Amino acid sequence: MNANFFTPSRLALLAAPALLLFTTLAGAHPGHDHSHDGGFAAGLAHPFLGLDHLLAMLAVGLWSLRQSRAFSLAAPALAAGGMLLGAGLAWAGMALPGVEFGIAMSVLLAGVLIAALVKVPTPVGAGVVVLFMLFHGHAHGSEMPHGVSTLAYLAGFTLATVAITYAGRAAGSFLIARENRILRALGVAIAAAGALFAIG
Repeated sequence: MNANFFTPSRLALLAAPALLLFTTLAGAHPGHDHSHDGGFAAGLAHPFLGLDHLLAMLAVGLWSLRQSRAFSLAAPALAAGGMLLGAGLAWAGMALPGVEFGIAMSVLLAGVLIAALVKVPTPVGAGVVVLFMLFHGHAHGSEMPHGVSTLAYLAGFTLATVAITYAGRAAGSFLIARENRILRALGVAIAAAGALFAIG
């Protein structure tokens, strides 16, 4: 088999179903405090269990494929960085106004960017991704279970964020190589979901 087959994007896409299965099993035990793993499973599960979080990360990966190569390669790290910054603000006790609305708008706007095939300069794109994920990270930090290790929880949701974003990039690569109309339709669907989150 060609060694180039095992790119980070393909490995993340292959790993995503396994991570989803793992996080579903981890979340299927009510009252479980995740003390045995220090909170890693709770952090890993959190991005998968919220459709708004999942769509935002996938959208970042999808959108990044039409940007500069530098931005496309950096997108997973930028998404994780925004998440960590938001969680850090929550853990420092700093309130972020309109977190839920910000989360909904990040999904809506990311969908619009995909549907319109918008290209932006790399610094602007980086700022947009960090800002979008800042709200998601604040929610993750605020919802950290009591009695778990901050580092373990952080490691879990960082791994999930990077894997989901890479999965979005892999899906985007597949679609761009075949049909932009499908990519646009996916963007419209993501934007519609964001609108529903905003009014829900």
